[in-house]
Amino acid sequence: MFEFDFTLRNVMLGAALLGVSSGVLGSFALLRQQSLLGDALAHAALPGVCLGFLLTGSREPLPIFVGALLSGALAAGFTMLLTSRSRLKTDAALGASLSIFFAFGLVLLTFIQSRSGSGQAGLEAFLFGQAAAIVPSDVRLMAVVAVAALLTVALLWKEFKLLTFDPQFAASLGFPRLPLELLLTSILAFAIVIGLQLVGVVLMAAIIIAPAAAARQWSDSLGQMVGLAALFGALAGVSGALLSASGRGLATGPLIIIAASLIALASLLFAPERGLIASAYRARGARRELEQQRVLLDMYGLAQQHSDPSYPSESGMLRALYGGSPEAQLRRLEAAGLAEHTTHVPGEGTHYRLTEAGWARAEAALNSLGHHA
Repeated sequence: MFEFDFTLRNVMLGAALLGVSSGVLGSFALLRQQSLLGDALAHAALPGVCLGFLLTGSREPLPIFVGALLSGALAAGFTMLLTSRSRLKTDAALGASLSIFFAFGLVLLTFIQSRSGSGQAGLEAFLFGQAAAIVPSDVRLMAVVAVAALLTVALLWKEFKLLTFDPQFAASLGFPRLPLELLLTSILAFAIVIGLQLVGVVLMAAIIIAPAAAARQWSDSLGQMVGLAALFGALAGVSGALLSASGRGLATGPLIIIAASLIALASLLFAPERGLIASAYRARGARRELEQQRVLLDMYGLAQQHSDPSYPSESGMLRALYGGSPEAQLRRLEAAGLAEHTTHVPGEGTHYRLTEAGWARAEAALNSLGHHA
């Protein structure tokens, strides 16, 4: 089990704050089809971390965070330049930025590690995070960024919403589209930078996207989605911190990502509207309804041929028309009051006929099919 000591409280609070800000901002990135943006900004922060260390010769948080932020901003600007000045799509431009900046960061990290001295010790922790090194000043910084992100989203809710769903219409109304995009990207970069020490460069994108992807399965409302994403992000952060404290040698960052991924997976499976299980159940019901309607229309057609609405259809004839066994569908029609069995003839099986309700349902179905045709 775990004890709620000073370090664990710092990690839990920092992880919860990171989850809230990441969930809120990740919702907009997901809906704008920029899921790779968080990954690109996180990987692009690595050269800034290394340059911050090279310029100061220490691992003081402020220069490293400033370097990471500037590097991420440069990567975002490079991505916008590629998309506006070339024929590259956004995902290709983000992939190029991610690869170039991360490769440069790895070169700088290797160079730093090859130098003599102990000042660079632990710098590689920014790749995968080092939650145990979080101190109250880091938590306060995370709180400031989280509050700033939430206030910015709240104050510019209408503008961000319009930018997300209809950027062309936003531009036609005179909204400053480019400054709004830069602002949204900037606060996302802030959230990523403060999360590097907790989760690391490699895994940071997951805490941006997973809570938002999970929340998307539960709601079609932007407000509800953003709220759920914040809740799921905080839950993943706290769960990962508690799990890491339950045993020796359990890394906090990866466990936070695993918790977020499990929340996303559960949402993909069990959400009542968009979940895979609910979708499969609805598809099964639709197939059953279609098969039931086929039998109903076959019975209607046979009755029409004999000019007798109460004509009893032989189950053998229905089997031939249906191309299989219609008994299950006939039982459902009977249970619904649309058909009734009359007699059982040896060698021919049970005879069924439509009720008045079944006759009306068949005619309504035919009219509907004729209207759609």
